[in-house]
Amino acid sequence: MDVRQKRNEALGRRVVKALESRNMEAYYVSSGEEAVQKALELIPEGSTVNMGGSATVREIGLTDALSAGNYVFYDRDKAATQEERSEIALKAFTCDWFLGSVNAMSEDGVFVNIDGNANRVAAYAFGPKNVLLIVGMNKVVKSEEDAMHRARNEAAPINTQRFGIDTPCVKNGSCADCKSPDCICCQILVTRFSRIPKRFKVILVDEALGF
Repeated sequence: MDVRQKRNEALGRRVVKALESRNMEAYYVSSGEEAVQKALELIPEGSTVNMGGSATVREIGLTDALSAGNYVFYDRDKAATQEERSEIALKAFTCDWFLGSVNAMSEDGVFVNIDGNANRVAAYAFGPKNVLLIVGMNKVVKSEEDAMHRARNEAAPINTQRFGIDTPCVKNGSCADCKSPDCICCQILVTRFSRIPKRFKVILVDEALGF
């Protein structure tokens, strides 16, 4: 184990305890492969599963594992039409599991998510029985203020570039607090506690994942 791994493991243990203090279930693993294994342990076969546009979930191979397994996986990226895509998004509110990540998370377990269409943050806030978040340690920052800054000035510009839309942050690389028609910072959700015990399951991964 190198010094970076030692640091992340020590920090990861603290973040796990912080999340547990917020009525959530949390784990720390060393790789994306372990994260997939843990996710499949948590999600019972036969479950209905939905997700937003998480790069992290796809990056570790969890979507492939679900598609190949005994699950009812609603994959919006396989929709043939915009209408079908919208129908899949709406199924999120009644599904057993909703998958995603965060734009940023503080060391004391508060996480920030920014959304344009709001389907992702809406599902995090209400609806699905379980929300499973895969979070690379690159997204863990010191404070809630730092988490907001990362979400708006790092994650949002990168995601805007990924989606190929035209906003000021695409041009200058950081948030301009714009009111562009293509703005993806329409809804900002800060999650600090889960009223329903263990509705949130968080798997922290000692890898740089997502944006």
